[in-house]
Order: sequence, then structure tokens, then C-alpha cells
Amino acid sequence: MKPKWLSDARLIPDEVMSYLRMIAVRAVEERDYSPEDVIKILGFNRSCIYDWLNRFKANGYAGLETKKAPGAPAVITDEMDAWLKQTVLESAPQDFGYDTVLWTCDLLAELLSERYGVHVIGETVNHHLHKLGLSYQKPCYVACEQDAMAVEQFINDKFPKIQRFAEKIGADIGFEDESAVDLRDHSGRTWGARGETPIVRATGQRGRLNILSVVTAQGELKYQVTEKRIDSEEYIRFLNNTFAK
Repeated sequence: MKPKWLSDARLIPDEVMSYLRMIAVRAVEERDYSPEDVIKILGFNRSCIYDWLNRFKANGYAGLETKKAPGAPAVITDEMDAWLKQTVLESAPQDFGYDTVLWTCDLLAELLSERYGVHVIGETVNHHLHKLGLSYQKPCYVACEQDAMAVEQFINDKFPKIQRFAEKIGADIGFEDESAVDLRDHSGRTWGARGETPIVRATGQRGRLNILSVVTAQGELKYQVTEKRIDSEEYIRFLNNTFAK
């Protein structure tokens, strides 16, 4: 079956079409072929060859390259791009009244409309975010209740003492934690700088199904799942079961 581009030159890629013009003009200008014969072989309208020859005389072979028509002015300006990047990296949707901690293109499109009066779809915002070096990825969740100074003090002061004591008495160190499932499902992705995992502040409160677990440095894991509230009695019961095994 004959390819469609043989009867419709509009289907020929721009770069290929540039080469065809140069080949045709070179055949006429440098090899003394008849313009009528050259264009007949290529299968184009005879007016094409004379247009190409005029372009060649005016600008040389560079004048035969396909020139793309200028596109419409960008709706999202450089100022808006800068605002988008700063907003994604330095704030959260909750700062703008949304009930979510994850950025989406549709949310950002709404904010652009409110702030700058421009109306774009999420796909347009997606394109600009990629150009700004941002990517859509799964964030690292950090509990709002976490005390950064207390964490640093534990790592640098308390934990080394615990390690020395455990080594002295020949004990293993177990890392115990309690967690809850299904209060808020921390799933989904958000936008952030490419190559850097976004940090998202989210609630650390417990939910309906409670889990107690201990993992050692050697990778041994022991856990207990309960629907009961984790109080001192439940915690002691978990520790007794753990040590009994």
C-alpha cells in the first residue's frame, strides 16, 4: 500500500522536507538540471521549485530550512513560573485553605486563576512544573507533633549511652513503636524538586487499628495488632508476650 506522505507532502517531517528542498535546489543550481524535471521527479507542484530557488537566492541553503510558525504568547509567564516553584517547595495546600497536604496540578491551576486571573488546565501546569525541574513523587511524611530538637538530643546524647549500657550487659536494643491504621491514609504523590524527596507535614494521631511492634538491629521483628486503645495495661501485655517468646 502506498504511504500517505507520497500524496500529501504535509505529512513529511519538517527536517526531511528541509533536506528535500536543498537537494532539489542543488540539482538546479550546481548540476544544471531543469527545475521542471527536478520538481516532476520529486512529485511536488511546479510553483514549489521556483519558491525554493527564490529563497535560496535570498538566504542561501539556510533559507530552505523549515521555519515553524510562532506559537501563541505563553499564558504562564516567568513571574508565574517563579511563583509556582516557590509555592510548591515552600508551602502546602493547607496554607491556601485546601483540606489536603499534597499538591496537584489542578489545585495549582486554581490558585493561578485566583492570583493572576489566568485560566489554564492541569496539564499546562504539569508541563511548566517539569520545565522548572520539579517532578511528581511520593513524599516523606513527617508528623506535625515531632520535636526536632528532642530528636537531635536523643540521637547525639541519650542513644549513645543506651548503646554503651546494652553492650556492657550483653543485651539487644529493640526499637519499639506504636502506630495506627486508617485514620488518614498517607498515600498519593505531590510535586517537589527533581531528585529530592518532598517533606510533607501530616498528622501523627492514632486511628482505629493499633499496632505495637519491636524491631532489633539484627532485623528481628515482633508485633501485636489490637483494636483496643493502647494504654499501660495493653503495653505491658505486649512486652510480656514479647519477652516470653
